[in-house]
Amino acid sequence: MIHVKMKVNGDPTEFLCDPRETMLDALRDRLNLTGAKEGCGTGDCGACSILLDGNVVCSCLVLAAEGQDREIETVEGMAAGEDLHPLQRKFLEHAALQCGVCTPGILVAAKALLERVPDPTESEIRYWLAGNLCRCTGYDKIVHAVADAAIEMRST
Repeated sequence: MIHVKMKVNGDPTEFLCDPRETMLDALRDRLNLTGAKEGCGTGDCGACSILLDGNVVCSCLVLAAEGQDREIETVEGMAAGEDLHPLQRKFLEHAALQCGVCTPGILVAAKALLERVPDPTESEIRYWLAGNLCRCTGYDKIVHAVADAAIEMRST
């Protein structure tokens, strides 16, 4: 077992894990942060997307030990208590989710996009979310929800 210290959703965190353990497993099994989902285990679907030092990564492809002294953001860190992040609210308003397996990863990726590109085009949104597969929707509601959240976030 190895001792890992990192900041998760702004909070200093430490735990013991097997050196071969993925970040996804550590988040879910050790830290009880179950938002990131294992959809494929090969980095192809994006359901396990998190931010690692501000960059979108598939947590199923990152070892937990690689988080040492780094900052991790998950979907659980998006809301401020009971106040949903604008992206989360817009996903609800636009009915941009169905089964919900892909939703946390898409929200995390969309948050990273809007932090870098506050006024994205539809093409930029689609490009940025291309690594997140959804088997239930046609993506249009997702794209519209992200665009609407961008408008709201720019006005505040």
